[in-house]
Amino acid sequence: MADFELPDAMKLRLPRRPVVGDSEFRAAMSAIGATVHVVTARRGDERVGRTVTSLMSLAAEPPTVLVSINIMSRLADMIAKTEGFSVSVLATDQQHIADAFAGRLDASERFNLGEWSAWPSGHPLLMGAASALDCEVIGSMETGTHVLFVGAIVDAETSTSRAPLIWQRHQYHQLAGTD
Repeated sequence: MADFELPDAMKLRLPRRPVVGDSEFRAAMSAIGATVHVVTARRGDERVGRTVTSLMSLAAEPPTVLVSINIMSRLADMIAKTEGFSVSVLATDQQHIADAFAGRLDASERFNLGEWSAWPSGHPLLMGAASALDCEVIGSMETGTHVLFVGAIVDAETSTSRAPLIWQRHQYHQLAGTD
């Protein structure tokens, strides 16, 4: 345990210097190669999801991930209300699912792509993903336009034979040496 006090929440302040413009930000961030995920949640009969690259492993003790979700989205609302979400780490042959959940397909049709099941929590589980996680929200922070959700991983499935799909410079890639 740390021998210093931390606040319960991280308070953000406005930067003192002007920030880069949207196009400069997007160009700089496009250099970062990121695994492609679909983050989903379910409440009653409603399932929602979104393609996300802003997800990271946070800690091993407890096993947690951190995901950034647009604060105005139905997904953020549902994650907050259900206190949970699921993550599908997409495999290289699941680009069509990434595109669909990125908005290229109507929200009502997205779950028609791929084979979906459900975790014991009820959140959607994409079969055939490189990895799949079911998470319980144990913390969150608003950043203005997004919510950072910390999810404790309560269930996981991994396929060591499936390579992850990567997004970098506005296109899909796969890791060298994988099929």
